[in-house]
Amino acid sequence: MTAATGRIAPQLRFDDTKIFIDYAPVPEFRVAEAMSTSYLPATTDLIAQALESKNPSDAISILYRVLEDPSSSPEALRMKEQAITNLTELLRQENRGEDLRSLLTSLRPFFSLIPKAKTAKIVRGIIDSVAKIPGTSDVQISLCKEMVQWTRTEKRTFLRQRIEARLAALLMDSKEYSEALTLLSGHRLAGKQTALLIKKPSKGKSSPHRGKNSCKCYLQGAIDLQSGILHAEEKDYKTGYSYFFEAFESFNALKDPKAIFSLKYMLLCKIMVNQADDVGGIISSKAGLQYVGPDMDAMKAVADAHSKRSLKLFETTLQDYKAQLEEDPIVHRHLSSLYDDTLLEQNLCRLIEPFSRVEIAHIAELIELPIEHVERKMSQMILDKKFAGTLDQGAGCLIIFEDPKTDTIYPATLETISNVGKVVDSLYVRSAKIMA
Repeated sequence: MTAATGRIAPQLRFDDTKIFIDYAPVPEFRVAEAMSTSYLPATTDLIAQALESKNPSDAISILYRVLEDPSSSPEALRMKEQAITNLTELLRQENRGEDLRSLLTSLRPFFSLIPKAKTAKIVRGIIDSVAKIPGTSDVQISLCKEMVQWTRTEKRTFLRQRIEARLAALLMDSKEYSEALTLLSGHRLAGKQTALLIKKPSKGKSSPHRGKNSCKCYLQGAIDLQSGILHAEEKDYKTGYSYFFEAFESFNALKDPKAIFSLKYMLLCKIMVNQADDVGGIISSKAGLQYVGPDMDAMKAVADAHSKRSLKLFETTLQDYKAQLEEDPIVHRHLSSLYDDTLLEQNLCRLIEPFSRVEIAHIAELIELPIEHVERKMSQMILDKKFAGTLDQGAGCLIIFEDPKTDTIYPATLETISNVGKVVDSLYVRSAKIMA
């Protein structure tokens, strides 16, 4: 250590597969130069040693220096590709999204030395790793925009379209719909189909069939997910389930975070078509077990409440899993419909069935809901002819009528007159032929 600087710099020695570090004094003005010019040879032994290191920081440092090896031999390039894969995974585990972004930027000269297919694989891998780090939406959007500019400069059209599709999805998740639509409109086919889905839902349902074959896995999954949402919105839950299942398969193959949303909406469709008993089987399947967590627990609790026809349990579930249910606009909208149109109506019909006249306050007490809410719902059910009755608001009572018996005389009379008319017409035709 020198008195002038008080700094020491490492000097590396190699012996077989081990690295020895000797520390020698280095002047202050040479520290940066020494660190910038130091690198490690891209060999299998060094990569293995980095992976065996118990300290992630040391492993990351070794892999960074392996990437600085100036050698461009086929073996060195192959080792660098392996180092990039390992380094990406380590940075993801350490939640270092900005470092992943910097890594992708620094690798651009390296991409000119390897085939385009491998470049695309590395780029997608790093972007996917950033996506797995919580709270990195802004970093992902910025990273995708940078890579779109780079792919335009390098004229890598296919990779650019893949990244633009990812960027459009991120922008839509961030509610930047105008920018996402502008981006997608540049695509010759896939963009037009997706834009059509956004702008004209009723006309967009058949569009995914035409665009699917020309889209790759991620964009296909995004279109299937949007199609499922559209069909579910029109209460066609069986078709919606099929689209959500296809989207889940696409995202699951890519290990994309959107897979859990597709699976969640699949379970929602099962609940909405009164097949809540199937929810447990889907969650416990081989594919479903990969996504066990709060979202799956929330849907399982909703299915249990639906099976038991319990409003109290349903409301408790909504409170316990507020982030997974109420903050998801799609799930919240359909569960609200399930609560008002199915569970509440079924429970009210079950409670008033034994009575011919009952106080509204008593029904509200039994169902554990406010009187105003119960009175409003029963009024709606009477107008919708869910049961025959009337509300005596002065007395605060519900009067239930007997189900009126259908009078068969009037329909039978109409049918008889219709048949007589057919006979007369037939006789007229026959008489006309005879007279002719």
